[in-house]
Amino acid sequence: MGYVLGTQGFSDLVSALLKDYRIFAPVIKKGAGRFTDVDCVIYDEISDASEIELEKKSDYSAKEFLLPLSETLLYFTEEEVKDADLCLKPILIFGRSCDLNAIQRIDQIYLENGREKDWFYQRRRDLIRKVLIGCGHSYDNCFCVSMNSNQYEGDYVFSVDLIDSEIHSNVKDAEFDGYFKAASGVKEAEVSPRYVKENDVRVEIPDEIPKSIITNELWDEYTTRCINCGRCNFVCPTCTCYTMQDVFYSDNGRVGERRRVAASCMVDGYTDVAGGGQYRRKNGERMRFKVLHKISDFKKRFGYQMCVGCGRCDDICPEYISYSNIINKVNDAVKKEVNS
Repeated sequence: MGYVLGTQGFSDLVSALLKDYRIFAPVIKKGAGRFTDVDCVIYDEISDASEIELEKKSDYSAKEFLLPLSETLLYFTEEEVKDADLCLKPILIFGRSCDLNAIQRIDQIYLENGREKDWFYQRRRDLIRKVLIGCGHSYDNCFCVSMNSNQYEGDYVFSVDLIDSEIHSNVKDAEFDGYFKAASGVKEAEVSPRYVKENDVRVEIPDEIPKSIITNELWDEYTTRCINCGRCNFVCPTCTCYTMQDVFYSDNGRVGERRRVAASCMVDGYTDVAGGGQYRRKNGERMRFKVLHKISDFKKRFGYQMCVGCGRCDDICPEYISYSNIINKVNDAVKKEVNS
């Protein structure tokens, strides 16, 4: 079933949904960008439809609720351990095709990557229902078409497309029809979510990447260019690495909390091991690890690419390193080896 709503109708819809759901969506934060006079679009919990940003590409991804930068998992004392409380009200997350495809990849890592599911992730994931934001055009640095993530036909409950100041929605879950029909000025219509059919940026990924690419000289460039700030990891919708930290409340170390804290394969300390050992010291080696994991290792395990081509890593890099260019350099290096 499809619906078209005006501004007031969309406001009515969101107000009704907020009675039953928490809603996380892209929100413009004034002056919160990298400079004081630059805005930033991030995911945040909203309380009104007017807060939802449907036109601009978000600077950060929709994984913010699923994978907080710092999350307390449990509390411990000398005698007991208690799981951290979590609000159990259901959640709607508004995301473009790339972000919803990214959640599928995160699910794969936390829930299908071994004998045991990650219980702390699972309890958050069980609260979430997806809302698809349609894409009427490609954005800067996006290459989602090359990564087959420009469309999402999975388990979203309804879509939203802002077209000529009206919201066009395709409702897949009949449970939500009532919310739409109760909105003022709503009209029924045939609606299909828009999606990007072509990007200005294109990448080509080899079907097979030989081990010899590990020692290829192409990585040397990033030893000098990359400053290992880790921004690319933190904006990436599919990066999932973390460290565990215990915070003690007393000198005896028996009372405190355990936190899961986001980590980055690009920053110092990530590969530190007991005894003072450290792997991938050079930034070029770290770049190699990240890139090959995204375009090769994940696919070998799960059958499809990890990267969704959102281009946020290119958007945020202070050294203007283009991830899509690196992929194409890998492709050129593989072709050169095959033909030599």
